[in-house]
Amino acid sequence: MTESEPLNILVLEAYDDGSHKSFLNGLLKHSCHNFVRISLPGRKWKWRMRGSALYFAREVFNVWPENASFSPAQTRLIFTSDMTNVADLKALLPEILQGIPIVCYFHENQLTYPLSEHDQLDYEYGFTNISSALSADELWFNSRYNRDEFVAATDKLLKKMPDFVPERIAADIQAKGIIMPLGMNPELFTLPRKLSTPPTILWNHRWEYDKNPGAFFRAIYELEQTGHDFKLIIAGESFRVIPAEFEDARKKLSHRIIHYGYAQSQEQYFDLISQSDIVVSTAIHEFFGISVMEAVSAGCVPLLPARLNYPHLLPEQYHDDLLYKTDTELTGKLITLLKRKDRETNFSGLREHAASYNWTALARTYDDHFTRAVTQS
Repeated sequence: MTESEPLNILVLEAYDDGSHKSFLNGLLKHSCHNFVRISLPGRKWKWRMRGSALYFAREVFNVWPENASFSPAQTRLIFTSDMTNVADLKALLPEILQGIPIVCYFHENQLTYPLSEHDQLDYEYGFTNISSALSADELWFNSRYNRDEFVAATDKLLKKMPDFVPERIAADIQAKGIIMPLGMNPELFTLPRKLSTPPTILWNHRWEYDKNPGAFFRAIYELEQTGHDFKLIIAGESFRVIPAEFEDARKKLSHRIIHYGYAQSQEQYFDLISQSDIVVSTAIHEFFGISVMEAVSAGCVPLLPARLNYPHLLPEQYHDDLLYKTDTELTGKLITLLKRKDRETNFSGLREHAASYNWTALARTYDDHFTRAVTQS
């Protein structure tokens, strides 16, 4: 096999929704390799982690697409995510797929995922992640932050074992983990800017507790109370249980809001971010930060917490202006950005920086690593 020869890759995704789905759509569209994609709907994540390996191993031939570009016997690589137990998958796969190298991609990890007030940490899912990380032939993380947090939490968890503690588990994962960032739709980098007065502030994150909407809206209310002029776009995916802050904001800020709710199409989403000026995150959990980078790639200026993966997403020269440590700093820096007349020009380098996550370029890196995973196995 030469480096330029396309591989036949079986993709097994146990949670084909949200960022997992967007990631695979972009990768498979821009990669030079051949793929068969077998996936499960993105719901009941705990059951997916428990049962998806068993399902895939038993049903893979029954659900193999009729129009597939290759047969099971021609598979050269298996690509799955952290939602599948790779140790179980390796043990249970049919004989014809045994021995094929498996790459596991970690979008998140269950040891450092923040819990809601109604949940308690169940170490079962963390141990599943650990088993997957050790069992995979290649282990890829979407960010250095995700990998390092997982490694540190693994070490901490194993120290809780009363005896017979295995050695070097965390160190082996650290050494094995490769950083492979998420990619973005190339169209984002060519969207025309739709600037208007007053500036538009964007929320384009999931409507859940871990994105900390309370801190965001407290800052927005302070802008409102102190007489600053702005418009507001509240986008992002919502679920059955919606934090009360969103409905409160819809009522109190209706005169500011030009869009409220999930964008129903990619075209609508692109239109919303292209007419936004400042994208704000208040997240207490974020393993990468794809929604922020999508907005940045379209020309938005970000204002982000000085924590999680966010400092790694921005060049250091922008940290003083665009990262905050407290809610007071958030409000103060947001006011400063609203007032800046040179906002577009002063931070224009951010859009060029974001281009490193363009799938057009990033897919080549993925293709090379897929080939290496096969040739070195």
